[in-house]
Amino acid sequence: MMIRTPGLRALLYCSVFALPAIASAQTPPAATVPDTVVTGQPDLAPNTVPNNAQREQTLREMPGNVSLVPATQYRDRPAVTTLQQALEYTPGVWAATKWGEDSRLSIRGSGLARNFHLRGVTLYMDGIPVNQADGSGDFQELDPLTAYRIEVLRGGNAFTLGSNTLGGAINFVSPTGRLSPGALVRGEAGSFAFARGQLAYGLETSQADAWGTITALTQNGYRNHSAGQSQRYNGNVALRWGPDNMAETRLYAAYANIYQQIPGTVTREQALTNPRAAVPINVINNWQRNIRSFRMGTITAMRPTSGVLLELGGSIVDRDLNHPIFQVIDNETLDVTAFGRATLEGRIAGMPHWTVLGWNFAQGSVRNRRYLNNGGFSGAQTYGTNDQARNFNAYWQTNLTVAPNWQVIGGLQLGQAYRSAFDTFNPAGSPNNTSGSGNWQWVNPRIGVIWQALTQAQVFANLSWSTEPPTLSDLIPLVPVGGGFENLNAQRAATFEIGTRGTQGPLDWEVAFFRSRLKDEIQQFIFANGQSFALNADRTLHTGVEAGLVWRIAKDTFAEGDLFQLRQAYTYSWYRFDNDPIFGNNQLPGMPRNLYNAELRYQHPSGFWIAPNINWSPTSYFVDNANTQKTDSYILVGLRGGVQLENGFSAFVEARNLGNTRYIASANIVPVATPSSAIYEPGIGRAVYGGIQYRF
Repeated sequence: MMIRTPGLRALLYCSVFALPAIASAQTPPAATVPDTVVTGQPDLAPNTVPNNAQREQTLREMPGNVSLVPATQYRDRPAVTTLQQALEYTPGVWAATKWGEDSRLSIRGSGLARNFHLRGVTLYMDGIPVNQADGSGDFQELDPLTAYRIEVLRGGNAFTLGSNTLGGAINFVSPTGRLSPGALVRGEAGSFAFARGQLAYGLETSQADAWGTITALTQNGYRNHSAGQSQRYNGNVALRWGPDNMAETRLYAAYANIYQQIPGTVTREQALTNPRAAVPINVINNWQRNIRSFRMGTITAMRPTSGVLLELGGSIVDRDLNHPIFQVIDNETLDVTAFGRATLEGRIAGMPHWTVLGWNFAQGSVRNRRYLNNGGFSGAQTYGTNDQARNFNAYWQTNLTVAPNWQVIGGLQLGQAYRSAFDTFNPAGSPNNTSGSGNWQWVNPRIGVIWQALTQAQVFANLSWSTEPPTLSDLIPLVPVGGGFENLNAQRAATFEIGTRGTQGPLDWEVAFFRSRLKDEIQQFIFANGQSFALNADRTLHTGVEAGLVWRIAKDTFAEGDLFQLRQAYTYSWYRFDNDPIFGNNQLPGMPRNLYNAELRYQHPSGFWIAPNINWSPTSYFVDNANTQKTDSYILVGLRGGVQLENGFSAFVEARNLGNTRYIASANIVPVATPSSAIYEPGIGRAVYGGIQYRF
């Protein structure tokens, strides 16, 4: 069952953002991440999409743990369809595969109790929010193959993107004609009838560049009733203009059409004994999540004088969701965003500074309807609201060099959010009427320090606050608890972080310790049939360690120019209630305390490579607040290999879960679980995928 074609209203609205705009400056220290080859003549014109090395310099101005993941790190793997595969060696990111291209995502314990869609992390595509205006979102609109890099800005380190979430932000940055000129053809196939293809092309001139890609995917899925199909387009075009090319304007367009069956959650015993089975009611009523979205955006960068760079841009997103589950959810969403940013370099009292000032605005409207589910088709209407969400925040951050190799950082974010629902189905005064509205305001300060201990090594620390207002689905539960629009507080957190990053000899590292104290953490709970409601916990504590290490173990072992390299990522997560009146000091459920991923890669100068790997969860985790039921620990062993030739041709193959281990990939969170609770998502069994790619 496919969803209907969205209206063309996005094409009309996007003209609002086709105006020139302004944008921001370069920042200091030395880059430590190698970049892909960039063509074109160097000049002083502003660049709306800096290359990886330039962006790495900017990220090194953050007094906290941030990661830049070049797409080259995962493009030599087939069947990379989710954040779990793309960010497998990025510590601190818990991305558990559910089914198809959907995942569960948590950074620093954000949204652990969110059992559907997304909350607690702001996803961006080229700086344009993928999340809806209320903060919720869907992972499936993102395709890792369409990224040039992925930026992970944990917690308050996403401050200057305007994010105000506990988990921070993940930004997918698209290639451009300047960064990825030429053509690309790619094909992949593998287990469970998986097949995907990609075509891409980029070109550039001295005044302009353009890039575009089309990807298409089909798969039957590991579990019954988990088949999916998707088609995506992503592209951008830029023009340099003005005296001495002082400005650059870039336009973005992206389209996604996604069809996905939902096999459903099962009991722990079923997940471990019959993991491929689907829930019978999901098959009978043809449960699905189908999305069609169209987004357009623009950014203009202008450098009016040395040391000043300004940005202005915006976007419009038209999205349709057709979602047959216990009922058929039918949503039409229109989100409009705008932002401005100024980055300044100069001196304050003789001390060098880097300062960023900015603002973000988002306005969203949702036509929310529900119908009886008749075998996946809509029956009689059961519910209807017209919902609104609005956010505005303004922020400032200054990095001040107070002594050689020492920077102090200060910042402030001011924000306001509005949510409302107008019930069009239940009459006013009815106990089921969900009309209502709410406002939330916040002030999030931030302080930090960076010590440049060595030329390519830093020590950092920061104390940052975050405030997350509720999403519309938090405020308008699928089954009203007590009736009407829910009254929830915004989730508040204060996070202390200390760590180090750098390169020294054969080692590259990033290590951070954090501790967050939360007030009114938003907990999402479900009933047995998938219906949900949210509430505020009292106080909770989130403590963790994020550690990544790349060790170039040996060179020239078997041939001149060969390399053995070990890549590792370790995440420690200790999250608990803090003297809760019901759950005491119980652990917060939803995520293993320890996670370890490692890959030992041998690269031969001929282009051949091979890489055994493991994915290890040495500890189980609770699935309920009462801490009565757990998952199991597990270890998955895989093997990758391929060849990269100088003529642009590459081939690659990957075997996952070689032992065909049965394990639980994720679980829905409930207040109290029993052995018969159907809340578990089985992990995928043994699978083999292969692919080829040609650049020319």
